[in-house]
Amino acid sequence: MLSKELRKKHGKRNFSLKKGDKVKVMVGQFRKHEGKIDRIDLKKSKVYISGVEVVKKDGTKTTYPFNPSNLMLTELNLDDKMRRKMLERK
Repeated sequence: MLSKELRKKHGKRNFSLKKGDKVKVMVGQFRKHEGKIDRIDLKKSKVYISGVEVVKKDGTKTTYPFNPSNLMLTELNLDDKMRRKMLERK
């Protein structure tokens, strides 16, 4: 889903995620954390955010997978021309 500012600006309620977008976690133990999308796993439909890590039992850190429905887009990565066109069309 898009943040309130992006909804007003683009006139859309939701939009697909892309690497480099800035998102805010809405649910779970990392609620209210913000970061850029590091990686998207289409097979498992999970999103990995930079700066949100879990410490494993052996002491190593690993990125935490999120369900895209639990994220809110706060800033869009508009480097792609096709993505800009998708926002402009109705």
